[in-house]
Amino acid sequence: MGRFPKDFLWGGATAANQCEGAYNEGGRGPANVDVVPFGEDRFPVMFGKLKMLDCDAEHYYPSHEAIDMYHHFKEDIALFAEMGFRCYRLSIAWTRILPNGDDAEPNEEGLAFYDALFDECHKYGIEPLVTICHFDAPIALIKKYGGWKDRRMVDAYVHYCDILFHRYKGKVKYWLTFNEINMLLHMPFMGAGLLFEPGENVEQAKYQAAHYELVASAKAVKLAHEVMPGCMVGCMLAAGEFYPRTCAPEDVQAAAEADRDNYFFIDVQSRGAYPVWAKKRMERAGIALRTEPEDDQTLREGTVDFISFSYYSSRCITVNKELMEQADGNAIGAAAKNPYLKTSEWGWAIDPVGLRITMNTLYDRYQKPLFIVENGLGAVDTVEPDGSIHDSYRIDYLRAHIEQMEKAINEDGLPLLGYTTWGPIDLVSASTGEMKKRYGFIYVDKDNAGNGTLTRSRKDSFYWYKKVIASDGEDLA
Repeated sequence: MGRFPKDFLWGGATAANQCEGAYNEGGRGPANVDVVPFGEDRFPVMFGKLKMLDCDAEHYYPSHEAIDMYHHFKEDIALFAEMGFRCYRLSIAWTRILPNGDDAEPNEEGLAFYDALFDECHKYGIEPLVTICHFDAPIALIKKYGGWKDRRMVDAYVHYCDILFHRYKGKVKYWLTFNEINMLLHMPFMGAGLLFEPGENVEQAKYQAAHYELVASAKAVKLAHEVMPGCMVGCMLAAGEFYPRTCAPEDVQAAAEADRDNYFFIDVQSRGAYPVWAKKRMERAGIALRTEPEDDQTLREGTVDFISFSYYSSRCITVNKELMEQADGNAIGAAAKNPYLKTSEWGWAIDPVGLRITMNTLYDRYQKPLFIVENGLGAVDTVEPDGSIHDSYRIDYLRAHIEQMEKAINEDGLPLLGYTTWGPIDLVSASTGEMKKRYGFIYVDKDNAGNGTLTRSRKDSFYWYKKVIASDGEDLA
């Protein structure tokens, strides 16, 4: 192994709605993430097929308490520091700052919470990387505008950004505009607060919302550079190369089309214009975007500084419908089973080499620095009688991916800013709402039903990752 750059940003990543809890404390208003329940109704709500804009007594809502990081952040950041984190990626809850999403004045208690959190990071020399919107749409704006279907969401978002940038300009250098922005097409309510009426043109609604998010992102990038000279603003996508299941040209074409769908948003955020194929595809589908004359210039002027992404697995695709139905663990997007890869307990293909392939594809496509802001293994952990947790499977997964990162840097010459593993501390799964699907180096005593003491404890991987960071990736044993 070659060494990683000395200024490489090792760390971990979380999302407010999956870890903070305290959903109705400190002046925070309700958001879409608060009404997504655990259980059989979870996916219908996330996909915008089942309307739920308020909580009820029949469902359990994991985000309400999550792991209560709102009250434990000092303890948690101290544990991150013990591992040697140089970077902590987190998200700000929009409704903690603006309870109704577009309030004229911000909620000072919410602003003060993040001030304290950032101060705690800097106390240990940890650089915050802040996601402005991580699957977070204020309920008030969903009821008022229909979420990102309405252009007025752009102004609400930019107002929110303006508050953040002026408040935290001395504390946060790295920003991301939207988390996994491409998930809007797959989880419309979770991604953008979209609900669909019977007979509505769903594709039109999704791509219109996408346009507004892209305009909002571009405006935020330009504003950030004006308010915080020297800051870096990135985009973020759910990445993972699509492989053709066979070498049949039809499968190769299907994989290429699936990749294009995945990169659609990032093409615009990185290059500042819609790609020609996207325009033609929308035209063929009868999608006519409502735009303003200045939108083209806004997109051109608001391109991102770096490309960040999540990577958990590659995907396999084929035109053979029977083979496409054989894969499990693909709740978000369709994929075929790859016979050459093992899978996690949740059916996700484990493909470290796919990370290097994905990195090269992204850099070839955009020629901008990369940042891996999510990568990890969701697994069931067993607590031994003495309290220890032996998660060698997680260490094996991360080691194999770090080895491929090193090759991408030293053999392929790719500029990689950093690596923040997903869920350095156990948190609520975004897809299934489970706690038993654990990613962390730090175990949190809580189960799927919300029972537990919330006590934090170190797993074997905690000590392993500490060693990795201390050696700049040289010691992976």
